[in-house]
Amino acid sequence: MFKEFRAFISRGNVVDLAVGVVMGGAFGAIVAALVKDFITPLVVAIFGKPDFSKLTFSLHGSSFGYGDFINSVLSFLFIALGVFFFIVKPVNALAARHAKGAPPDDPTTRQCPECLSDVPVKARRCAFCTSPLPEAPAPEAA
Repeated sequence: MFKEFRAFISRGNVVDLAVGVVMGGAFGAIVAALVKDFITPLVVAIFGKPDFSKLTFSLHGSSFGYGDFINSVLSFLFIALGVFFFIVKPVNALAARHAKGAPPDDPTTRQCPECLSDVPVKARRCAFCTSPLPEAPAPEAA
């Protein structure tokens, strides 16, 4: 049983997930500080309320604290914006830069000039409209 557990833990995706969770928690703390120290004072300057948690309304003796919900939604939006602009955009830019040097994939289909359907590259006749297809271009020698 210990060998199975060790094999499970030593898989790359488990370690990657653990690193992601730790980094996500650390990044969440950074964004929470950004929201508390910079965004909340901006909200105070605009709306005049530093904390929405006190906002409530009563209905038949029940108190509904919609201010906490507003705080949670704003925190989520700011964290999502931070993750998008500081993690997703840079990683996508790096991936695009890395993929720029990769050769393009060989196409497996081409378009029929009559009905514009996708047909296999080696086809001589369209399976959809049965029109003859022009000769397929010869593959380039590498």
